[in-house]
Amino acid sequence: MENLAHSTLISIQKLYAYYKALGERAMTQVPEAGLFWVPGPEGNSIAVLVKHLSGNMRSRFTDFLTTDGEKPDRNRDTEFVLDFGTREEMEELWDRGWRVVEDMFATLSGEDMDRVVYIRNEGHLVVEALHRQLGHYAYHVGQIVLIARTIVGDEWVSLSIPRGKSEEFFQKKMAQAKRRAHFTDQQ
Repeated sequence: MENLAHSTLISIQKLYAYYKALGERAMTQVPEAGLFWVPGPEGNSIAVLVKHLSGNMRSRFTDFLTTDGEKPDRNRDTEFVLDFGTREEMEELWDRGWRVVEDMFATLSGEDMDRVVYIRNEGHLVVEALHRQLGHYAYHVGQIVLIARTIVGDEWVSLSIPRGKSEEFFQKKMAQAKRRAHFTDQQ
C-alpha cells in the first residue's frame, strides 16, 4: 500500500504542474498585445497576473521549510504594476516563478507533509500550505484562461473537453481498462 503522505505530495505536485500547463496553453493562444489588455478599471491583464504569481511563488517557496513564506523583500503592491511590455519578458517571469515551485518540490518528501511552515507568522502544516497556494494559483490561472478565452474568441482551442464532445470523451474513457491513475497523467 502506498504511503498516504507520499501519495498526497505526488498528487499535489501533479496539480501544480497541471495548472502551470493550463496557463501556458491559454497564454499561447493569445496575441502579444492581448497579454497586456486590461478588462476593466480594477482588472488585471494576463501579464500582471503572471507578475503577481511569479512574485508570490518566489516569496512562498524560496527556503520553504525554513523561512516565512512572506519574504521581507517582497513588495506585493508592485506585482500589480506593469513595468514590462513583451511576451518574452512575461514568459521569463512565469518560468522564474515556476522554477522556484519545481525546485521546492524536488526537496520535499512525504515525511515533510506534517511539518509546520509559516506564512505571515501563521503556522500551516506543509500539506496545508501547499493546498493554500494551489488554490491561489488555480484562481489566478482561471482568470488567465477567462481573459485569454475572451480575447481569442471564436479561434479558441478548448483546454478541456470541447463542446459537443462529452459523450465521445466518456465512451473513450469507459473503453479503457480500470486502473489507478491521476487525471493529469493524460494531459
